[in-house]
Amino acid sequence: MTKKILYIGGTGTISYACVHEAVKAGQEVAVFNRGQSGEKLPDGVRLITGDMKDDTAYAALASEKWDAVCQFLAFTKFQVQRDVEIFKGATDQYVFISSASAYAKPVDSTRVTEETPLINPHWPYSRAKAECEAYLKSADIPYTIVRPSHTLRHKLPNPFGSEGTFVHRLKAGKPIVVQGDGTSLWTITRAEDYAKPFINLTGNPAAVNDTFHITGDVGFTWNAITHAIAANMGLEAKLCHVATESLMKFEPDWEGPLLGDKSHVAMFDNSKVKRVAGDFQAETDIHKILAGPVTGALARGAAPNADEDALFDRIVAWAGTAG
Repeated sequence: MTKKILYIGGTGTISYACVHEAVKAGQEVAVFNRGQSGEKLPDGVRLITGDMKDDTAYAALASEKWDAVCQFLAFTKFQVQRDVEIFKGATDQYVFISSASAYAKPVDSTRVTEETPLINPHWPYSRAKAECEAYLKSADIPYTIVRPSHTLRHKLPNPFGSEGTFVHRLKAGKPIVVQGDGTSLWTITRAEDYAKPFINLTGNPAAVNDTFHITGDVGFTWNAITHAIAANMGLEAKLCHVATESLMKFEPDWEGPLLGDKSHVAMFDNSKVKRVAGDFQAETDIHKILAGPVTGALARGAAPNADEDALFDRIVAWAGTAG
């Protein structure tokens, strides 16, 4: 029997790949979003144009019965509470996209499992996702929680600062600031690799009332990631290593993404999702993983932020005198 799946979002970094994979799998797919992304949906996908802020249009989605509702655009407990009120009785599975950034870091074991505590005192975004999860587990709706980690389609995985400034500094031969000594292992996963097991969780009774993360199985150092981005552009990267605590003194807003996430080792045990969704192999060649993001960044040609570029120059100058 064909599964009828609703995507709230559907054109984002991860959800767009999932929509494509769902169509390949023969699922009946509808997408609810504002229709402003410019992304071309696959043939056969029904676009329901609307805004989550429009209560009437959003509530109308519950007039149909869905095998699964995949929520990619909820970031607060209020949004999830509203979803439960709307979709209770209208779906057999509410799939909430959380974040692996909610896991406590540094990790006590070799790899993160789904049992790793959700404790992130440094990033409000991650704490809000954990709060959504806690509420959902107590709500009267069949749920599945999925925690992606750093998943890529067409955006570069630079850990802080804007893409335009990052590319500008590479092209100009300026040093790229890297947190710590750049040797922490970090997992980056292509969206198309994430999508394959994800669609096997949707409409799957074995996944209901459970939690999974989906990532690649290998990690790369931030030094290797930065050098590989440059190599894919035909450039060489000069690295400037600065302690995370020092970086936060220059820009306090970096505390969340760095101290709360990307300054630590992040390797994942995917055995749980493989038992339920089937075995899968994510790409392990770093240059292939980064090919799409590099192509996307060069096509966008985002302008550098002058203030941000000057900030990095000050950090590099300080690092030179400090060490």
